[in-house]
Amino acid sequence: MKEKNSNKKALLALAVGGFGIGLTEFVIMGILPNVANALSITIPEAGHFISAYALGVVVGAPLLTSLSRKIAPHRMLLLLMVWFTIFNTISAFSSSYGFMLVARFLSGLPHGAFFGIGAVVAGKLAKEGKSAQAIAVMFSGLTIANVIGVPLGTYLGNQYDWSVSFLMVGVVGILALASVFYWMPQFEKDVKRPATSEEKGLKNLELWALIALTTVGTGGFFAWYSYIAPLLTETVSLSENAISIAMILAGLGMFCGNFIGAKLAEIFSPLRAVGISLLSMTIILVCNSFMISNVVVAMIFTFIVGMIAFTISTPIQMAIINSAKGSEMLGSSMNQSAFNMGNALGAYLAGLPIAYGYSVSTSSLVGACLAFSGATVALAILIYRKQKIRKKNKIAYCS
Repeated sequence: MKEKNSNKKALLALAVGGFGIGLTEFVIMGILPNVANALSITIPEAGHFISAYALGVVVGAPLLTSLSRKIAPHRMLLLLMVWFTIFNTISAFSSSYGFMLVARFLSGLPHGAFFGIGAVVAGKLAKEGKSAQAIAVMFSGLTIANVIGVPLGTYLGNQYDWSVSFLMVGVVGILALASVFYWMPQFEKDVKRPATSEEKGLKNLELWALIALTTVGTGGFFAWYSYIAPLLTETVSLSENAISIAMILAGLGMFCGNFIGAKLAEIFSPLRAVGISLLSMTIILVCNSFMISNVVVAMIFTFIVGMIAFTISTPIQMAIINSAKGSEMLGSSMNQSAFNMGNALGAYLAGLPIAYGYSVSTSSLVGACLAFSGATVALAILIYRKQKIRKKNKIAYCS
């Protein structure tokens, strides 16, 4: 019983860290117009801060995760949270475009490594056959951040000053530090695992195809979510303060979708679950672009898009871990890099038509194209797997 409670607390520690990461990654999207006004830049230029954070994740995930071979997981998670807390707090004091750009990049460095190492640790803490649920618990922190933290941060940022939102992230970072320090079991570092095992795992072409799938497919969600504030204020004339309500609905959708995705991964294979989710996202984003006519409809679509988007998180993380045999932590963290390459890709591509004078609603169409591309990659991998099995069976039959 003591071990069971200990494991629950350890998973809760990962969820608290996920809460902080979700808060810093998504709160800027709700206060984007305020950040742009405060720094005297355009909204598309402010969107570069989203991309800078995402690129920080891309660089930091493989770089920092590689240290996990030399540092025990619980200590590595602590170091990542220290870095996270320091640079997110510094972001609150940015006074120029350049300073904020660098601060956001540095803030993003520990993101991928935390989730990558955390996903593998969560799998070790789980009961047999319950890895999907354990990983979902970790990601629940990120989704709860979108239900509570992001709306609250958005409200405070719009009501007082955008910097308050990032000071709030710093406070959560301190709580995450304490949670990991007191509740995370002291796993031993994997000294027996040779570096060549990681190299072998990373030579798996299917692993790289899955990373490409994550990048392109989740870019569909970020194309929509990066510009949710101007989308709702310009399309249905929602006030800045009311944006917080929309963020709560999106967060509730994400929370529900996270656990729905874990269940889909158990019912279907993880990759099939991802394909289903991306096709659903394609349809809903197209509808979102053309069918928003009033506040009620906009709010309904906000909930549904958030829900569908997060049905992807756990299944794709499991698919990556399964494919990265011998380099699970590195592969898992690289998938977080892929999520954030999708973040950068989605924010950048969706900003292009806006910068050229088109409606903000075109961001949903850009997102639909990216989601459909991801679904196509998922289908291609499934076909490749079937052909591989047939070829293997044919060789076995002939021999």
